[in-house]
Amino acid sequence: MNLRRDVFQAIADPTRRAILLLVASQSMTAGAIASNFDTARPTVSKHLQILTECELLHQTQNGREVYYHINAKSMKEVADFIEPFRQLWDERFNKLEEIMKQFKNK
Repeated sequence: MNLRRDVFQAIADPTRRAILLLVASQSMTAGAIASNFDTARPTVSKHLQILTECELLHQTQNGREVYYHINAKSMKEVADFIEPFRQLWDERFNKLEEIMKQFKNK
């Protein structure tokens, strides 16, 4: 049985979220990613492993270099899950804004 790590546990970590933001703009090697953090390179490698196991990142090899790429399909699944919550909060904030406008006008 092939068990996959939980995506939401993976993105709960601020370092892994930062890695996703870095890789979202361009493919990067582990070394290039690690250079953006003040942690040991093996620590960053562990974060990359977790993100890869969750299928949020995928890797391709180009010669000796391994490049990490964002997996847009998996990221869309996360966004689709979160969307109803975002809509709920948008509605609540819009209602609050209307109440505040009414209060201000009085």
